[in-house]
Parts: sequence; structure tokens; C-alpha cells
Amino acid sequence: MADKNYCMSSYLAFRYIEDDLKDFYEGMHHQNIPSIPDHARTPVKTADEIGEAIAAQMKQFEGKKKGILLSGGMDSAIVASYMGCGEAYTFRFLGGAFQKEELARAEYYAKYYNLTLHKVDISWDTVLNYTDPCMKAKCAPVHSIEPQILQAALQAKNDGVEIMFVGESSDLVFGGMDKLLAKDWKFNEFMNRYIFTQPQDVLKHPVDLSSVFERYRQGEGIDFLRFMDEIFAIESSGSYWNAFAVAAMPYYDPYAHLKMAEPLDLHRIRNGEPKYLIRELMAKRYPEMPVPNKNPMPRPVDQYFMNWTGPSRSEFIKDLDLSGLTGNQKWQLWCLERWLDLNEGDDGQKSTEQN
Repeated sequence: MADKNYCMSSYLAFRYIEDDLKDFYEGMHHQNIPSIPDHARTPVKTADEIGEAIAAQMKQFEGKKKGILLSGGMDSAIVASYMGCGEAYTFRFLGGAFQKEELARAEYYAKYYNLTLHKVDISWDTVLNYTDPCMKAKCAPVHSIEPQILQAALQAKNDGVEIMFVGESSDLVFGGMDKLLAKDWKFNEFMNRYIFTQPQDVLKHPVDLSSVFERYRQGEGIDFLRFMDEIFAIESSGSYWNAFAVAAMPYYDPYAHLKMAEPLDLHRIRNGEPKYLIRELMAKRYPEMPVPNKNPMPRPVDQYFMNWTGPSRSEFIKDLDLSGLTGNQKWQLWCLERWLDLNEGDDGQKSTEQN
């Protein structure tokens, strides 16, 4: 069923269309990718068991030319340490001027385990060249990481890589979402904290999406762990799935096939040890290097939209004040407007070029 107003609000709130039965337009169906079922995952309770499970998974890919999206963080670095050989692809932003420390750590990891490192140069041209293919495949606006993942996947494909590895699911499985795990939330408090961009702040006809959160209500509180397993997981993994699918590049996330054998130790996470088992494994795989802090996949959205003046289509509130929005929120507005223009034409005077 076509319900553009719902889909706009859902994309802004959750970064994907939560209701499988609703789409932006007739004849254009989005697809949400469910998580691997719990019974199909391997339970682990120590750092060594995580390492053993990753090593066992890698055996199925023997004989294939392997590649990996290698960042400066722990998750991909650990997976890289079990590859044996292969190609590593790390993002270099704005000619190397953005987050140089991430690039330096990726170079260290690749050298440590004898991987051939390739730079994937990301700029505004990446956004212009690869956003539309990702949106057309998803039948919806996309996450800001998707264009750069697509560019990296195509580069790897051109190099003859047959399977790409990522470390995307580690945060969700092993307690890396420390800000969302920071406390036992009140219901409204968590809902307002989680929503990426409040639809009522930017849309003329927002749709109330509190019913999604109501499924997880526990009195005045909320089962935020189940919410993240079921809502955030679809949004996060779907971005990788879509970008790799556009490139026709198979990919594999070893962490997505694992689960904690015991409940997360929220006390440790809330006292400065997010992903405590992953940190321990990282120290074992790279003993000479200090364990880095957890960082999301970098993308220079603040720089891209520093001088952007906002959307001009009639679906948006006129003359929005962008001063309180983050770069990622501006990306959502820009991407949503570009998606609407792609399917309906431009109903306002603006440019899709960088301002």
C-alpha cells in the first residue's frame, strides 16, 4: 500500500520503512532484511570463544579471493586477523583530511596481518554518483554510509574479490551501543532519545510512530534490548545488504552469526567497558597496540552540509532552521528530498549539488 506520509516519517525516525506493508509509491516495494534467527547463531561467552567461532566460519571461504572493509576500529580489525590473506579496503575521506587517525590504524592492521591495503577515496562525488542507485534498489531513501559502501564494493569487485567481510554486527551483539545501553530508560525518554530525526520538526504532515515503541513498553519503562535487537538490527544490517546487493558483491559478517551465551553485563558497559569481550579479543590479536575507542563508520556529513540551506519541497516545513541539526540529520533531509525528486520531479527551486 502506498503511504508516502508514513514512509517519510518512518525514514526520518528509524532510517528505514518499518512497516513491510507500506511503500512510498505503488509498484515500488521496499524490502527489510531480517536478522539471522537466534537458533542459527553460535553462543559465545568468552573472548577466546568469539575468536574460535570466527576462525571456524572463515574455513567455508577457503579458496576464494577475500576482501574486507577495514576501518580503524576493533570489529573489522579482529575479522581481518583471521582472513589469512586478502585485500583490505579502507575509506579515505576528502583527500585524507578527515579522520586521519582512522586511516593510520587501518594501515597498521593490514600490515600486521599481511593484507594488501587499498584506499577508497570518498568525496562529495561519491554521494552524487552512488546515492541514486542505492535508493532505486531499496525503493526508499538510504543511510549515509550506503554510497561509500557501494563505491568500495565496486572497487573490490574490479580487483577480483569474490567475498567481502564486514564487522558491522559486533556493536549490537556485544554491547557496543553504550549510549543506548547507558541506563534503564523511561518509555518516552527512550523514544525521544532513539528517534533519529523527529518527523514533526521537519514535515508538514508527520505520522505518529509511537506505536512501534509501544510494542516494547514495560509499564513506565521499555524493553530497550529487545527493541534494539528487532528494530535497530534491521536498519543497520539493511544498509550493508542493500549497498553490496547493488554491487552484486557477496558479503559476510561473522558477528551476525554469534550471540552472547550469557546476558550482557550492563554494569561493565555502563562503567566504561563497552564491548568488553571484543576489547579483550582485540588486545590478544594486536598485543602491541592500545585498544582503540569505539567509533561509528566515519562519513564527513558535517562538512558536506555545512552550508546547505535545507529542503525546499512542499512536503517540508518552510524555511526550516537547520542550526540545531547534526550532519546526519541534514543528510536524511537531503536524501529524502532527493528521493522524492527522483520519483516525482523537483517541485521547488534548489540544486542537488553541494552548496
